[in-house]
Amino acid sequence: MPASFQILGTGQLLELQRRLRAAGHENIRSSMQRRIRRAAEPLRNDLQSTVRSLSIQSAGRGAGKRGGPSPTTRPLRASIAQAIRISVRTGGNPGARVWLDKGLLPPDIPMGVVNRLNEGRLRHPVFGNKRRWAQQNTTPLWWDKTVRKHTPRMQAEVARVLDDVRRRIE
Repeated sequence: MPASFQILGTGQLLELQRRLRAAGHENIRSSMQRRIRRAAEPLRNDLQSTVRSLSIQSAGRGAGKRGGPSPTTRPLRASIAQAIRISVRTGGNPGARVWLDKGLLPPDIPMGVVNRLNEGRLRHPVFGNKRRWAQQNTTPLWWDKTVRKHTPRMQAEVARVLDDVRRRIE
């Protein structure tokens, strides 16, 4: 699986969470969670648009090879984009996580396909025939590059949220 991305400030978040519970500021806590989620949403949206626009090229058919329509009606890239999720936790393992929910992928798209797509190649049987295989290529590390592009902005935003909350409870 492409590595899930997490913003963690475990020590700071845990200490802040403990102080919020002690102070009884439920609305500040929910506001903090909402703001952290909002900081992660541009990354999720960018990952979704990146995978939807990902160019997948085939090596092409050889002479005398037959082609035909896809045996599935569901597009691969759209299915992967719909499975990208955000979760925010302020409890035991605090942080924001952008991840691919394999439970939302159709059963015929295993996580291995997504991993290989991030590696830049996709090898699969031709129309389910395990004796004939095809390879398709795409931009490698699309998940990792998109995450790296958003990391500084997200870290700064989470730090700003933590500072704001810390000021409000002191």
